Amino acid sequence: MPVLRSSPPSPFGRKAKIAAAVLGLKDRIAVEMTDTTDPSDTIRAQNPLGKIPALVLDDGRVLFDSRVVVEYLDHLAGGGKIIPAGAARFDVLRLAALADGIMDAAILQVYEVRFRPEDKRHPDWLAYQGEKVTRALAALEAETPATVAAGTLPDAGQIGLACALGYLDLRFDGTWRAGHPGLVAWLEAFEAAVPAFTDTRFTG
Repeated sequence: MPVLRSSPPSPFGRKAKIAAAVLGLKDRIAVEMTDTTDPSDTIRAQNPLGKIPALVLDDGRVLFDSRVVVEYLDHLAGGGKIIPAGAARFDVLRLAALADGIMDAAILQVYEVRFRPEDKRHPDWLAYQGEKVTRALAALEAETPATVAAGTLPDAGQIGLACALGYLDLRFDGTWRAGHPGLVAWLEAFEAAVPAFTDTRFTG
């Protein structure tokens, strides 16, 4: 059985777990807790970058990062389920890339505070990353993605966006919600339509 190396707070790991759930693969993937800050954790041997998620296949090969893992899961489920073929594929991948960018910028802000002493932090760097998130949210509010209807599969871009907004709720106290009513409504609809979003919420 393939093993997904992940950690509950990781929005990228959450993306892979939601993808597995909506594709009907949850019972075919084992999830293994990972501590990327622990030098003795085997993640550094499995993924030279030491990052999660990483999917350890039955033959020992390891797939990373989340974009590759999600595409593999889609392939495992028969293909074209959450990453469509043809021209529509690029709309989905574009949204997925924007969501990944939000998560990257948000995580960099968290790490700047978590790993640097206060006198070594760079306010300009924090502001630079924060502006990425601000611009991305403004663009998404102006052109909100299609709502996920109950009984339909979300695509990879929608899954990524939900995880990005969930991470902003977790680490930034949901301050993004002010001024983005369209995205708030979109996320509420996603949560109602995709039970895996609630099932993968970090509560620690």
